[in-house]
Amino acid sequence: MQIDLYTEITCPWCIVGHHRLDKVLAERFPHLAVDIRQHPVLLLPDAPADGLYIPDLLRSRYGITDPKLAFARPEGEARASGFDLDLGRQLWTYPTQAAHALILAAGRDTQHRLAVAITDAYFIGAKNIADAQVLADIAVDHGFERDQARAIARDPGQHRRVEQEAAKSAKAGVRSVPHFVFGGSIAINGGRSEAEMVAAIEMALAGRAS
Repeated sequence: MQIDLYTEITCPWCIVGHHRLDKVLAERFPHLAVDIRQHPVLLLPDAPADGLYIPDLLRSRYGITDPKLAFARPEGEARASGFDLDLGRQLWTYPTQAAHALILAAGRDTQHRLAVAITDAYFIGAKNIADAQVLADIAVDHGFERDQARAIARDPGQHRRVEQEAAKSAKAGVRSVPHFVFGGSIAINGGRSEAEMVAAIEMALAGRAS
């Protein structure tokens, strides 16, 4: 089954979605062959290279003065799926074009694992995933040579490719992330539960069999 997954590296719901998808596939569909294709979404395409301080961003954009209020729900949903997520560990958001460029350049069999690794490095490791060296350190475990990964991460042409693909995502109607399309037909988005993911996959499988 083809699974199209539209995500933004720095979106808390996307790390929850990544881990939930992997958990559902491993536990409920262990024999299902899947082809997970990652598509970029840019929530802050003009973020400065040195990042934005998330508490300031939450205050100015949403009027939230206590970041813990914004963090509580995705953290709780992560715990419900069996993994710890402390969003207070990473208080900076960075441009994601370089990270998405590496994900797009990855081989089909490693693309999803690389996307998960970069997202984990950002949220759990509190890494600056706009830094080409940080990205290269991750990418060497997913089919890249270090120099190759650094070159892709720093290439303005690769960044433009990401921006073009993100524009395609928006044109396709992707408005919130994570956005999943199962089997080319069943779409769900946002912080969906494991049960909702299971139901969507079963619907896609039923449609394929009919």
